[in-house]
Amino acid sequence: MGSGAEDIKYRFQWNFPIVFSPHDPNTLYCGANVLFKSTNEGQSWEIISPDLTRNDKSKQVASGGPITKDNTSIEYYDTIFTVMESPVAAGTIWSGSDDGLVYVTRDGGKNWSNVTPSKDLMPEWIQINSLDASPFDAGTAYVAATMYKFDDNKPYLYKTSDFGKTWKKITTGIPDGAFTRVIREDPNKRGLLYAGTETGIYVSFDDGANWQSMQFDLPVTPITDLVIQKREKELVAATQGRSFWIFDDLPVLHQLMDAGGFKAAGDSRLFKPKEAYRMPGGGGFQLPPTATVGRNPAGGAVVYYSLKTKPTTDLVIEFLDRNGKSIRKFTGRLPRQGAASGGAEQPAAPPADDEGFFGAPARVTTDVGLNRFVWDLRYADATRFPGMILWAGETRGPRIAPGSYQVKLTVDGKTMTESFEVKPDPRLTTTGADYAKQLDLALKIRDKLTETHNAIIQIRDVKKQVEDLGRRVAGQPNAKAISDAARALNKKLTEVEEALYQTRNQSSQDPLNFPIRLNNKLAALAGVVSRAETPPTDQSYAVYDELAGQIDAQLQKLGQVMKTDVPAFNQLVRDANIPAVVVKPPSP
Repeated sequence: MGSGAEDIKYRFQWNFPIVFSPHDPNTLYCGANVLFKSTNEGQSWEIISPDLTRNDKSKQVASGGPITKDNTSIEYYDTIFTVMESPVAAGTIWSGSDDGLVYVTRDGGKNWSNVTPSKDLMPEWIQINSLDASPFDAGTAYVAATMYKFDDNKPYLYKTSDFGKTWKKITTGIPDGAFTRVIREDPNKRGLLYAGTETGIYVSFDDGANWQSMQFDLPVTPITDLVIQKREKELVAATQGRSFWIFDDLPVLHQLMDAGGFKAAGDSRLFKPKEAYRMPGGGGFQLPPTATVGRNPAGGAVVYYSLKTKPTTDLVIEFLDRNGKSIRKFTGRLPRQGAASGGAEQPAAPPADDEGFFGAPARVTTDVGLNRFVWDLRYADATRFPGMILWAGETRGPRIAPGSYQVKLTVDGKTMTESFEVKPDPRLTTTGADYAKQLDLALKIRDKLTETHNAIIQIRDVKKQVEDLGRRVAGQPNAKAISDAARALNKKLTEVEEALYQTRNQSSQDPLNFPIRLNNKLAALAGVVSRAETPPTDQSYAVYDELAGQIDAQLQKLGQVMKTDVPAFNQLVRDANIPAVVVKPPSP
């Protein structure tokens, strides 16, 4: 501190590299002007390299002045800026310095070779900003270098396949103003490269020979680092001032690469979905678009499909279990004649920030090019009816159990099918049998709830017809007999309706004043059964049996009314010879 670096034994800079070995979690490397190694969590360090920089003393003198110096002890030059051990060959370590040198050792640091690209290929004092040792081949490595401190904003990316003996510049497709900070090879797809530049992200499907923008919805911002999460197949980007961003859907890029790159999205195809997780949670509050918070990943299975042309038929996405039994179907409908443009497809999609979490209907798009659909992993919902008010009642369809599933896309007479996996929350120990028990009871509850609500819909339809008829025949001969029979019939229907549903509910707070009925109790049980990642309790089974028994008793009453009372009422109306059209005299 307080002096230049020329007399200091070890030179470090602000963000000196410190990395673990991919082969031994107890081995830690740290870069200064030499490379250090520790195997005891930093208790002691050994030097495993010579000086891997140019060690130019003219660039290590005191900085600042003449009034005030700026010797902070950390803003030094001639330092190792990036280090990486090969993921496939222990002891093969690459280093890059801020003064433009690249070294490699193949024996854990006993011997080092200067493998810096020649001056006619790479500027002499360029900063080696990052390097990436290939996860597939020990002799292959990639370098991203920056020269912007010399007012040179061109991209500099390089590749070697022979431990640095020869290098190739790989920047075709990246504009001159987008200088390069980082390059990474996808550990799940050989030759698929990602580059972080001053303005965004680029992708290469051909091992760096050509690059294309991969900006999508990423803001224009410097990308300072990139990491691929191998297991989850996600690309994580660190930006300078715009937080962290994650691209969740790398398997789509893998399939695009196999099909020839982004141009493959111009053909009609269904992409194999990435593995989905059944996770607890969801719900909460929808935030405004201006909220400065991150976005959650989609809550469910994400399906990508591309269309070469606008469909001439309805587009259907259907999800099936491993045996081919249909679970749920979604349709993107063509606009019908006389319908407003786009009005015949589906309700609006949920906000992109919270796809699959808030229960809004998913929307099937039919755009030319790439389309994206998120299934919330649920069976179809229980039937609802207009004006229904429930307190803490769940009418959404149950979530599927973890396992193997299929998605089928049908459009313009062509059907495409792909399989995918739904995995459980890896933090839990819930068994497949436990999930199956939960799903079995949840489906029974849903089906009984649908049966209940269909009965209410039927009751209200019949009651309305009876009431309309009573009003229509008022003042006609034999009207009293019809009116009395109508009141008696509707009274029986109302008794069943009021046992099934609290008809006095008019607002969301009314259940505080009027006792909930059988459908609300059953819907609340659905929430209890499905809320946790556990099998149902004995009490849940007992409550279901009790409620189902009471509902069945009311449905039997309704069945008897429909079988006996309604036909009798219809016969009474026919016997009274009630005209189809009643012409009433004009008012005086």
